[in-house]
Amino acid sequence: MNAQTVQTPDKAGLYKGMEAVANKTFKGRWNAPLAGYLFIAPWLLGFLILQLWPIIQSFYLSFTEYSLLEPARWIGIKNFQDIAHDRLFFNSLKVTFLYVIASVPLKLLVALAIALLLNRNIRGISFYRTIIYLPSLIGGSLAVAVLWRNIFGLNGFINQLAIWVGIAPKNWIGTPSTALGTLVLLTAWQFGSSMIIFLAGLKQIPSELYEAASVDGASPLRKFIRITLPMLSPVILFNLIMGIINAFQMFTSAFVVTNGGPVNSTEMFALFLYNKAFGSLQMGYASALAWILLVIIGIATALNFIASKYWVFYETETEGRK
Repeated sequence: MNAQTVQTPDKAGLYKGMEAVANKTFKGRWNAPLAGYLFIAPWLLGFLILQLWPIIQSFYLSFTEYSLLEPARWIGIKNFQDIAHDRLFFNSLKVTFLYVIASVPLKLLVALAIALLLNRNIRGISFYRTIIYLPSLIGGSLAVAVLWRNIFGLNGFINQLAIWVGIAPKNWIGTPSTALGTLVLLTAWQFGSSMIIFLAGLKQIPSELYEAASVDGASPLRKFIRITLPMLSPVILFNLIMGIINAFQMFTSAFVVTNGGPVNSTEMFALFLYNKAFGSLQMGYASALAWILLVIIGIATALNFIASKYWVFYETETEGRK
């Protein structure tokens, strides 16, 4: 009897202690996410109001006739039907694909070449890296696009240089065969961010691999093909996908440098969309174009991920096979 009366308070105390710990844990689990949500509330509100809601509105407007001056009127898939018969739409699609095919590989090659040059242990290399990357801080700005237009203008630096070496000047921006090339060169010149990512990837390659290859008598070219490219392939894939996404959305350079001319030879998809939305006030039509662009970018990204399993090397996969 005495033993039972002694055990009862202990069990009751143990139960109360466990209940107090459980309540404290529950309150802690509730308060911790609440504090987190309060901290991310500004970003979350910005995402919901400035990004998610416009996306939903754009999807709805793609099925309407809307001019900003009158209420939107539901017309179903008519915008998409009109797009399928729009000659300028297919022209912008062709120009954009040509731009992507030419600019993305060129930009990656320039960025990788510069990164290889800067991945050396020489005196003052940090200064060189800073100087080379510095123009990229303003690489996508409006001012650079204006500068580029002046460089390739009739009286610009390129023509002045051509005259100095005895070559006849040319209207680079005003000629359909060369106007798109000036935009491709501008994109290649904006290699800074890709170069930094390549440089970071090069720093992660173990030096022991190059030392072992040197012992075996491998040439620098063979080291680059057999070691650098495979080890750098995940970084190449990342830069490739980001470059394709940015190239499909290219607007500023085409708008400022050439304004889509001459003869629509540089009218990119994004510029064509802009002209429809704010030039012709066809907001519904432009919304449909935006969703088509989203689908194109999604397909291009998916194809790159699917193809990546044939050429991208992941060190973790090799370790997993071992």
